[in-house]
Amino acid sequence: MAAAVWNTDTGEAVYRSRDPVRNLRLRVHLQRITSSNFLHYQPAAQRGNDLIDLATFRPHPTASGHRPDEEEEEEVLIGWQEKLFSQFEVDLYQNEAACQSPLDHQYRQEILKLEDSGRRRNRRIFTYTDSDRYTNLEEHCQKMTTATREVPSFLVERMANVRRRRQDRRGMEGGILKSRIVTWEPSEEFIRNNHVINTPLQTMYIMADLGPYGKLGYKNCEHVLCTLKVDSNGVITVKPDFTGLKGPYRIETEGEKQELWKYTIDNVSSLAQPEEEEREQRVFKDLYGRHKEYLSSLVGTDFEMTVPGAFRLFVNGEVVSAQGYEYDNLYVHFFVELPAGNWSSPEFQQLSGITQTCATKSLGMDKVAYFSYPFTFEASFLHEDESAEALPEWPVLYCEVLSLDFWQRYRVEGYGAAVLPATPGSHTLTVSTWRPVELGTVAELRRFFLGGSLELEDLSYVRIPGTFKAGSPGLALR
Repeated sequence: MAAAVWNTDTGEAVYRSRDPVRNLRLRVHLQRITSSNFLHYQPAAQRGNDLIDLATFRPHPTASGHRPDEEEEEEVLIGWQEKLFSQFEVDLYQNEAACQSPLDHQYRQEILKLEDSGRRRNRRIFTYTDSDRYTNLEEHCQKMTTATREVPSFLVERMANVRRRRQDRRGMEGGILKSRIVTWEPSEEFIRNNHVINTPLQTMYIMADLGPYGKLGYKNCEHVLCTLKVDSNGVITVKPDFTGLKGPYRIETEGEKQELWKYTIDNVSSLAQPEEEEREQRVFKDLYGRHKEYLSSLVGTDFEMTVPGAFRLFVNGEVVSAQGYEYDNLYVHFFVELPAGNWSSPEFQQLSGITQTCATKSLGMDKVAYFSYPFTFEASFLHEDESAEALPEWPVLYCEVLSLDFWQRYRVEGYGAAVLPATPGSHTLTVSTWRPVELGTVAELRRFFLGGSLELEDLSYVRIPGTFKAGSPGLALR
């Protein structure tokens, strides 16, 4: 026998399909390579007194009519979640006392019908579906490492109880989260069902009974040929991958009599006809068109597009706080100046505002007034010249901090200005302020008792202080 080219890549492969998984069809072919039946028995040509007819050693047919040489090779077509019974299940469910659940009784009825009709088409190859106990036990006992004596960690023990299959059977407690934002006393089952992203998953195992002839039905002779998992998003996981042109997989049994088996797994699902594909494409096109119309209805038709060659500036800001000023009960008057040229703003847009009056509180050595006053505005710039020298000047935010006394008299505490950030995102600006000061004691007494002080007639001169120097007080903006 020529040397076989084995497929050693037993890792899983992931596929995505939009078609119903019930259309999946697999062809599994299993064959024994090292067989105990090497001799091709033939009767002797002539008999003598010292000769024994070799036909005596021919294998006899079994009660079901199958001969041993027929069990050297088997091929079965399997559909998604199609149940093929093993010899162990056939022997088990024929005993009615072994049936404990409604599913067991259903399997018993199906097995009895198959035995009566003789239409059982599998001997060694069988399946475990998503409803079988084997699937649950396999997920629960799955090892995380390759160690022979693995000690499960705390996380492994917790995750072992998270069942990712048949989500519709979850208890009513899982729906509490929809009505209550916070569950103050969650139970262990609630935590297991909600602490991970749990995608519904269905599993199917294709198995093989590699026991010796006449001794089928022992659990220690069962071997997994292929594992199929399908989630609700149409993702199909196959381990190992379909054989294709990569050669068969091999299984070597353990024990006193080691045997070598090879098997292949091929996807033989029916291809869609051109008419069906065309009809499906029309359905998807119609579906996507309706979804697009639905999204358009949510956006509306009054969505304003930007004029070509222009960009728009949107500012959402907040006057956070002010600190380091002389008097209490502060408020801020601010406005935005758009540079002359191609800058403009809507007619309804207000580019100025006044915060509420806020009492200060001590924070260390300073007195701080927290305003938390939000403001918003928008502006647009028409970029006619695209040269580098024609970059626009940026809008400037001017601030005037004032204080209010018991007699409702105000006094200027400081002036400041800041250029708005030219990059999008979140920014925090600290604006240093200053004010003109009259020299002499009389001016300070007038400011304290009567209120009022020197003021700038044009606040734009804040950025051109001249001989004035910036003081230590500051205003925080965001």
